[in-house]
Amino acid sequence: MPHITLNSGEPGIRGLFRFRPETARPLNELVEVLLRGPSTLTPGERELIAAYVSTLNKCQYCSSSHGAYAAEQLPGGQELVDQVRADADGAAISAKLKALLRIAASVQQGGLNVTEQQVAAARAAGATDVEIHDCVLIAAAFCMYNRYVDGLATELPEDPAFYAARAKRIAADGYLALLEQLQHQAV
Repeated sequence: MPHITLNSGEPGIRGLFRFRPETARPLNELVEVLLRGPSTLTPGERELIAAYVSTLNKCQYCSSSHGAYAAEQLPGGQELVDQVRADADGAAISAKLKALLRIAASVQQGGLNVTEQQVAAARAAGATDVEIHDCVLIAAAFCMYNRYVDGLATELPEDPAFYAARAKRIAADGYLALLEQLQHQAV
């Protein structure tokens, strides 16, 4: 049960967006840029970073939703997402993505935990400065999103089909389209 009375039956961050719609737009704009904007990392790879950090933070709503969004957009699907969650270093992903996930895991523990060696390893694996920047910002942002969702004890669906259905919409239309849908429903 949420710690505050939310004015909708929507789960996770969606309920929080309905509660304080003025915060929804900037948070959705940030996630749209980070996870879907122009990048040499695919949207699926960036969703995987978000899901991985959310898993490390034990935020079930964000881990489930962004895991489903990553699975929808990655060739390895849910099996690959599950591999990364269980053992990122042993997962069937590129050396570059493994190096970026190590950086993301350090950010999750605290920004000062990112080392020069991790950054050098990411560069050696082919990561650009923009990719390293975006990885750190995705990890930091998802620590915030995770704490927002869990700090208010939002409701979360248990059924994976809920997340899979939303994944198709996110992959097709993005986060701002979802925001527009939520705002339209509120009118």
